[in-house]
Amino acid sequence: MFEPPAAISKEPENMATVLVVDDSAVDRLRAEKLLAKEVGVTVRSAGNGREALQQLARDPPEIVITDMQMPEMDGLELVEEIRRKYPAIPVILMTAHGSEELAVQALQRGAASYVPKRNLARDLPSTIEDVLGVSKANRGQQRLLECLLDTQSHFVLENDASLIPSLIGHLENNLTRMKLCDENGLIRVAVALREALINAIHHGNLEISSTLREKDEKLFCSLVEERRQIEPYQDRRVHVYAKESHLEAYYVIRDEGPGFDPTTLPDPTDPSNLEKVSGRGLLLIRTFMDEVHHNKSGNEITMIKRRDR
Repeated sequence: MFEPPAAISKEPENMATVLVVDDSAVDRLRAEKLLAKEVGVTVRSAGNGREALQQLARDPPEIVITDMQMPEMDGLELVEEIRRKYPAIPVILMTAHGSEELAVQALQRGAASYVPKRNLARDLPSTIEDVLGVSKANRGQQRLLECLLDTQSHFVLENDASLIPSLIGHLENNLTRMKLCDENGLIRVAVALREALINAIHHGNLEISSTLREKDEKLFCSLVEERRQIEPYQDRRVHVYAKESHLEAYYVIRDEGPGFDPTTLPDPTDPSNLEKVSGRGLLLIRTFMDEVHHNKSGNEITMIKRRDR
C-alpha cells in the first residue's frame, strides 16, 4: 500500500543565525521576537560579551547584534574581540541615549552598522537584511584570480535599489582580488557603498528628504515608487566609477539630481548626531572609508579605501 513521504521540515537548513547580546532580558526578548517575526532568522542570545564569545567559539552565527553598555565586557570590547578572532562575522550595534560616543568608537574599530534602540522596530529588520546580504555576497566569491594588477569599471544605474547587491558583489570581487582588506573590511566597504548608492537614488535623483522617512516610512517608500515612474526623475541615472589596485580602491558615485551645498552637512561623527536618520549613512561612509569628499555641486561623492596595514 502506498504511503506518502514524511513531511519535510519547513525550516531551511541554511537559515541564518543571529546572536543578540544584551544584559537586559527585556531588550533581548524584544529583539528576538522582532527578528524571528520580521526577518525569519534563527535567534540566539547572550547576556554579556563574555558569554557571547563562548557561543561564538562553539557555534559561530552569521551576524551579531550587541548592546553597548553591559557588565563584564561592553559592546566596544566585544566588537574588538570579534574583529580580531572572527573577522567574517559582522556586528551591528544597538545604541541607547548616552552610549553615542562609545558607538562611534565601535564603528571605527570594526562594527558594520548600528540601530538606535528607539528605532529598533523600524530599522533593525532592514539593517539585518542589508548587512546579511552584503556578507553573503562576499562569502560566495572567495576563489578568484590572483594575477590581476588593477581593475576599472563604469556602471550607469537606473533608480532601482534592487541592482545594488549585484553591483556591490562585483566590486567586492575586485577588492578580494587585490587583497585590500580582510572579510570584515569587505563588509564595511560594502555597507559604505550601499549607503552612497541609496543616497544617490533616493536623495539625489528622486529628491526625497531622509527626514520624511523618519516621520512616515510608508509615505517615503510610496513616494520613491511614484517618482521612479514620472518626469523629471525617471530618466535620471546613477554613475558609478570604480578603480581597484593592490594599494587602494577608488570609488566615485554621481547622481543627476540638482545637488546640494556640501558645506551645510552636519558633522556625522559628532555623537549628538548619531540618532539622526539624515546623518546615519554619511557616518557609516566616513567611518568605513579612509577618505571621503563631495564635489562643489553636491551630486558626486568620492570614496577611497586604502590597503589594510
